[in-house]
Amino acid sequence: MTSQGSRKAVVFFEVEILDAKTKDKLCFLDKVRPLHKYYPQWYAARQSIRLDPKGKSLKDEDVLQHLPVGTTATFYFRDLGAQISWVTVFLTEYGGPLLLYLMFYFRVPFIYAPKYDFTTSKHWVVHLACMCHSFHYLKRLLETLFVHRFSHGTMPLRNIFKNCTYYWGFAAWMAYYINHPLYTPPTIYGEQQVRIALVIFLFCQVGNFSIHIALRNLRPPGSKTRKIPYPTKNPFTWIFLLVSCPNYTYELGSWFGFTLMTQCLPVAFFTAVGFIQMTVWAKGKHRSYLKEFRDYPPLRSPILPFVL
Repeated sequence: MTSQGSRKAVVFFEVEILDAKTKDKLCFLDKVRPLHKYYPQWYAARQSIRLDPKGKSLKDEDVLQHLPVGTTATFYFRDLGAQISWVTVFLTEYGGPLLLYLMFYFRVPFIYAPKYDFTTSKHWVVHLACMCHSFHYLKRLLETLFVHRFSHGTMPLRNIFKNCTYYWGFAAWMAYYINHPLYTPPTIYGEQQVRIALVIFLFCQVGNFSIHIALRNLRPPGSKTRKIPYPTKNPFTWIFLLVSCPNYTYELGSWFGFTLMTQCLPVAFFTAVGFIQMTVWAKGKHRSYLKEFRDYPPLRSPILPFVL
């Protein structure tokens, strides 16, 4: 219904909310009143409001007047389930590997034979690997607290169990073998291999951090603005010329270096699985960039320059 004022037309909307699965009417809104006022168990973070039952969720910044609806608008609601903040998720899934690895490094009781309790390895690469692994996850924890800006504040609670199983499980598996009393360091190229691996690891860690800073600076505090990331004066960001998601490229490089350093099969397997998952994420983000920005640089690949 449109009401004519002096010079401005004021449009009044009536909104009905239907369950996306059953099509049952949940409520009818003729006033500006949030859905969770009617259903307190469905707080804002767990709501998905759509124009079509199988369509995409509307964004928080979408304006009713700009949507393709009439004066009586029908929307479909889907419950996203219990939610948890991204910060909590990241702190949990990154804090676990840090603590677990240190338990194996210090050989706390009940992990290896009793005679090895609280002993240390005689191989310097084992101590180096512990420092690198700890540095990596401390960096991730600090970035979560002070660097990352999340476009979505929450994620489904069930995901934390899946994510922790992945990160914690792999950390324990890797740590068990690297810190095992019978572990043997790289023998073919020896110390030279370990030193090269350390350079690769540190180079990629700095690169990964540089990309995270560059991405952070693209989004003002409290904003969900999306922009095309471009290289900055920092040389580590110049890879943006060829790759859409260089943070994943550097992450892959770090774990490749760690694999080369430890020459441990579980680490190699973790690197391979991580590469597959990061490729899926990178391809998705790359497609999103191409769809959203018409002037997106055509030479960029999702994760590996000219390859993938």
